[in-house]
Amino acid sequence: MYLLDAPAAHAARAPRRLAALGDSLVVVGGEGLWNVHVHVDDVGAAVEAGIEAGRPHRVRVTHFAEQVAARRTRHGRDRDRAGRAVVAVAAGPGLDRLFTEAGATVVRGGPGHQPSSAEVLAAITGCGAAEVVVLANDVDAVRVARAAAEAAEADSGLRVAVIPTEAQVQGLAAMAVHEPGRSFDRDVVEMTATARHVRHGAVTVATERAMTMAGPCEPGDVLGMVAGDYVVVGDDAHAVATDVLGRLLAGGGELVTVVVGAPTVAPPDLGQRTAAWLASEHPVVDLAVFDGGQDRYALMLAVE
Repeated sequence: MYLLDAPAAHAARAPRRLAALGDSLVVVGGEGLWNVHVHVDDVGAAVEAGIEAGRPHRVRVTHFAEQVAARRTRHGRDRDRAGRAVVAVAAGPGLDRLFTEAGATVVRGGPGHQPSSAEVLAAITGCGAAEVVVLANDVDAVRVARAAAEAAEADSGLRVAVIPTEAQVQGLAAMAVHEPGRSFDRDVVEMTATARHVRHGAVTVATERAMTMAGPCEPGDVLGMVAGDYVVVGDDAHAVATDVLGRLLAGGGELVTVVVGAPTVAPPDLGQRTAAWLASEHPVVDLAVFDGGQDRYALMLAVE
């Protein structure tokens, strides 16, 4: 596994070369940074494929023969597994605390530094449960989580379901309705349905000149997103945040969740100003504000 710095056109070369070298290939990312994961016999050739496409770094090699032996040693203990657990990918220290307090086993990740399938697999097999629900909480992490789930089911005999949450706020909503006392299938259905009904958005800052669905942007412009698509380009984070919330609330809503990013990406009063605007413009809507500490997104927003 390694991170690859490369333009999208160059990064597209790597999967073709890597697919011929091994299997379990996952390449996810964007904006010039890609997370590459593949099972190969020739590690050097896999790294060379990255060099041909761009600059590979943070190279990590796991010897699966040793892992298989360890799994066989643990086989007797696997029969003692019981209960159900949730594994959640968290994009910041505050989100880490929120998921942990709700009872989840956390894997750190997020845009630009997604976890590897090996890290998610370790969390799944290490939580000690016979049934595991995985909240990917990012569109790119869904594929990684599914690869880890397949490996856990094949190697450890666990029952694993990946809920394709594409945003951290969807994961928080799904976690809120998790009920280990009901059947596994019912729990997965309820968590999935709740996540899908969450309308989500975000506020971020452009790092390069680009053309978005909302028009052109320059480095430093504030971008508003709804369901992963850029819908507004502005120069004031608060104005963009209220624009996004207005779009999310256009279809109604009873609860708004605001997750504030790290101080490096979120102005000090952005969360407070957003809460004040909501109280003024939508006084009957409940509000929950959390310190997520995530990078990239000044605010992550959800309406239920």
